[in-house]
Amino acid sequence: MKKSPTIILWVVSLCILVVGCKKQEDTPSVSFGTAISADGVPIKYEVRGKGDPALVFVHGWSCDRSYWSAQLPYFARNHLVVAIDLAGHGESGLDRKEWTMGSFGEDIVAVVRKLDLDKIVLIGHSMGGPAVIEAARRRPEGVIGLVVADFLQDFERKYSQEFVDGWIDTLSPDYAAAVKKFVAEALFTSRSDPALVERISQDMSSAPQAVGIGAIRAEFDFLNDLTRIVKDLEAPITCINSDVEPTRAEVNRRYAPGFQAKIMSGVGHFNMMEAPDIFNALREETVKEYELNAAKK
Repeated sequence: MKKSPTIILWVVSLCILVVGCKKQEDTPSVSFGTAISADGVPIKYEVRGKGDPALVFVHGWSCDRSYWSAQLPYFARNHLVVAIDLAGHGESGLDRKEWTMGSFGEDIVAVVRKLDLDKIVLIGHSMGGPAVIEAARRRPEGVIGLVVADFLQDFERKYSQEFVDGWIDTLSPDYAAAVKKFVAEALFTSRSDPALVERISQDMSSAPQAVGIGAIRAEFDFLNDLTRIVKDLEAPITCINSDVEPTRAEVNRRYAPGFQAKIMSGVGHFNMMEAPDIFNALREETVKEYELNAAKK
């Protein structure tokens, strides 16, 4: 029996409708909010998905939450996912008297408390690593693990005041040009996508200079005190690092026995953007390890 064109058209339309609805279900909606940090600075964040543990993503120096765009939809399929703009970055407030890692940690704590999260993995890229460590020290309840992207390769490395001052002095004559040069020459490999290099160079060089310099000093202060800081940390740390610089896992475990390192080849500092599929797989593996460890306790 021949099917009429009307029936065929109706069936095709129904299939398209079902597929469209399914696609919408598979793409969690995004909501936005504001938390107030301990010093009164408004902190912007976005939320999508559902499921434990909640994954809280924190960007690096002079960046913003958009740098996690290849991770947020992927992990929102199975988790509540939160991305934060630290104070002085992205859409968050600028009115902070002193830029410290402790205050960045409080930014994260403010969002965690506002959303009433109780089982959490904190993820930080670069400077976001120290920020999530400080958050976990201030609000350890429910934090089952930390993931740091391309940072903390050597807990024992120290930086003299002369080095820090000299590094900051190189930024002073023309801050935007100096940051562009640093990003292009130090944070990528010869195989990196030129369009990505250009985009990040433009972004980071456009960030507020006062925030950038204050955050650099805070970062070096944190690193010089890192061996003491991590001894107070309850949650384990896993670094997903580029192989551009060696990660001294055995050295780091002297101070943080649960430390792990997972290494990516052929990428620069922004490994989660240069090879998102590999990064996401390693990140997913790490979450499962943390969940298994938490279940044993």
